[in-house]
Amino acid sequence: MDLDQAAAVFAGVRPRLFGIAYRMLGSAADAEDLLQEVWLRWQACDRSAVTHPGAYLATTTTRLAINAGKTARARHETYVGPWLPEPVDTTADPQLGAERAAALELAVLVLLESLTPSERAAYVLREAFDYPYRQIAEIVRTTEAAARQLVSRARKHLAAGRRAPASAPEHRRLLTAFVAAAQAGDLPALESLFAADVVSYSDGGGVARASRIPVRGAATVAKYVRAFANRFWVGVEVAPVVVNGLDAVVLRRDDVAFAVLTVAASEEGIDQVFWMMNPAKLAAAV
Repeated sequence: MDLDQAAAVFAGVRPRLFGIAYRMLGSAADAEDLLQEVWLRWQACDRSAVTHPGAYLATTTTRLAINAGKTARARHETYVGPWLPEPVDTTADPQLGAERAAALELAVLVLLESLTPSERAAYVLREAFDYPYRQIAEIVRTTEAAARQLVSRARKHLAAGRRAPASAPEHRRLLTAFVAAAQAGDLPALESLFAADVVSYSDGGGVARASRIPVRGAATVAKYVRAFANRFWVGVEVAPVVVNGLDAVVLRRDDVAFAVLTVAASEEGIDQVFWMMNPAKLAAAV
């Protein structure tokens, strides 16, 4: 296989590779960097000895992401304020290179942060890409029984960490109502939209002005949102966008995007509010 053929093979599976790396790392920028390393390894390897190029590239991507995930976790622990995944526009690729749009919502990626890199890899490969356990075991260098355990633990963790999500239309309705109530600083309307244990997360990364601790509880979050309404929304244009498979809005002032806002919702109402305001994290969504 010459280099042109190798490039064509790589391009053909690139969406899947990016989907694996992004779900593993929660960062489009880090996923792109990792794919550059995968491409360099693909160029340098003995491709004549590779029977299944797609499987080889997916294995290389996942193993590199497992290693990268260990250092990423250490970075997130020293991050200024809450760390949120980097939102990505999924309009063109709603499932982000996967068989299913699993392990893609921001709320799920936040929960996956607390898994071990191997648990996260096994869960992503199984739930999003429908890999058989035998292949997952080979990729993460364990037994098939152990691979099943990794996926089982991840599933239990996610089930314990979130309620059943609202339907897409209900999610859209709640997001739209939240933006309107937030702009108006309407305290009763805000409270009526929230689950009792709602949490608001603001990711400014120490660069943008944002709360450095999560804000918790319906009454407290409503008061928090109302407190900055008069200043925050002045001159702001609100534009719809689809990020990580769900509706969100991009906030712009003077034609410059400064935030991506979305929510996680269930039958209880809005469970989480996500304010992504770190400028370094907005490029893949706007």
